[in-house]
Amino acid sequence: MADIRVQSLRKPIDVSEYLFRRLYEVGVRSLHGVPGDYNLVALDYLPKSGLKWVGSVNELNAAYAADGYARVKQIGALLTTFGVGELSAINGVAGAFSERIPVVHIVGYPSTLSQRDGMLLHHTLGNGDFNVFANMSSQISCQVAKLNSPSDIADQIDHALRECWVQSRPVYITLPTDMAETKVEGVRLDRPIDLTEPQNDPEKEDYVVDVIMKYLNAAKNPVLLVDACAVRHRVLPEVHDLLAKSNLPVFVTPMGKSAVNEQHDNFGGVYAGDGSHPPEVKDIVESSDLVVSIGALKSDFNTAGFSYRTSQLNSIDLHSDHCVVKYSTYPGVRMKGVLQKVVKRIDPKQLNIRASPAVRNEAREHHDGSATITQAWFWPRLGEFLTDNDIVVTETGTANFGIWDTKFPSGVTALSQVLWGSIGWSVGACQGAALAAKDMGEKRRTILFVGDGSFQLTAQELSTMIRHELNPIIFVICNEGFTIERFIHGMDAGYNDIAKWDNRGLVDVFGGQGKAQKFAVKTKDELNELLAKPSFKSANELQLVEVYMPKKDAPRSLVMTAEASARTNARKE
Repeated sequence: MADIRVQSLRKPIDVSEYLFRRLYEVGVRSLHGVPGDYNLVALDYLPKSGLKWVGSVNELNAAYAADGYARVKQIGALLTTFGVGELSAINGVAGAFSERIPVVHIVGYPSTLSQRDGMLLHHTLGNGDFNVFANMSSQISCQVAKLNSPSDIADQIDHALRECWVQSRPVYITLPTDMAETKVEGVRLDRPIDLTEPQNDPEKEDYVVDVIMKYLNAAKNPVLLVDACAVRHRVLPEVHDLLAKSNLPVFVTPMGKSAVNEQHDNFGGVYAGDGSHPPEVKDIVESSDLVVSIGALKSDFNTAGFSYRTSQLNSIDLHSDHCVVKYSTYPGVRMKGVLQKVVKRIDPKQLNIRASPAVRNEAREHHDGSATITQAWFWPRLGEFLTDNDIVVTETGTANFGIWDTKFPSGVTALSQVLWGSIGWSVGACQGAALAAKDMGEKRRTILFVGDGSFQLTAQELSTMIRHELNPIIFVICNEGFTIERFIHGMDAGYNDIAKWDNRGLVDVFGGQGKAQKFAVKTKDELNELLAKPSFKSANELQLVEVYMPKKDAPRSLVMTAEASARTNARKE
């Protein structure tokens, strides 16, 4: 029967090659993951497809790296083995789901025969249930594709990859060992997967645009607010077209950092309620009679502890699959088409436009006269070090909050995990981001800011960076533990302390001897001297910098957000 099916194929191709060639087609060039016996046969097909194998140090870091890779290259992928491997990765994939990152998770599975017979295999729970792990992942995937039937496999792969792209969320694909070399129709590869965005119903779209234009033209002080989903759902070209044509004041949220060119004359800073920067941004946005919000994700850390004070009566919220204009919701009307039509129709002469506040890096204003490197001084000072098109990765904690006070040059891509907030994410994400830039042939610096506590969770990823000759600049903030946790609860508690590591020594331990530079800075002058060195700024090799800061110092926005988080945690009915 199988032979008859194969004979009917016009251009037979093995499933593994088909899958990997489709990944290459949608933009993946490097596949993260860890080898395991259920995925080894599939790995042999990587050279045929043009994909490179990364060879991650563990599955969790592979998931973090695939996430970071996708944020730079718009889609990422990882391959793990059944059970033990995929469960190690599941936290990283959950983070990608939470933060709307398109990651393809491929899992090498036991054969369909083994599954059918409920065999007592290694990596199982010993109960004959081969669906239990897929069921877990179904909660953090927008599509689950079990490649068990040859006649359906090509359709399943194409559909899963389209859903991953359009929904900007992870998909889960099982690849049983006996399917890895099974033949499917290769002619399909002559026709690319359709990745076009779903179109709005023209009549509904026009109605929403009419309503938006009415309120925009009537508003006395309208503003634009750009958030994370504008990035995730690829509407930044429309956002910049709107900004260029309207000249409206524009602000970003913490998760929206770098979504807008921060050198634009109309860029007014970061709106995060009480944590806004500059501080006057709070009043400007909250006193506006029309806030056009694009791709909002109003989480606690993104709003400085739910400290927004905007009224829905003065809001237009544009999302990937619906729009909300004041108190009216329009399901199925996607923001991309709406923004395109608003750009065509908008007339700046009919708008009431107010000037945006001036934003700059205020390092001099925060120089307290001491030699100590403080959080308040450090982040605006780093803004002066950054250059056009840098990739900036910030870890949950002081870095995620400190970067609010950094004004970016043009073309910067900022990566942070504000919503999911998994400690250690940034180290893997840095590796993935740097590799994505390399795969794209772009000469961009990748700069990581990570606390000493977070670094200890995923420091092994230095090994992968060194192995693949990636050259990130890594600032390890040495302040003796989990600072964000201290400010939420337990400032002096032992559970927020860590063992002191020789972070610079780890570079050699993980294979970087003679291939990387290591530094330690403990004063403002030492940091200024390092940042001014041409060899350091050029980032031609991996560089790790230990930056020593006071144990109980934190960015102002972290302090107020932590206080709000503590209140939320203590709330009782």
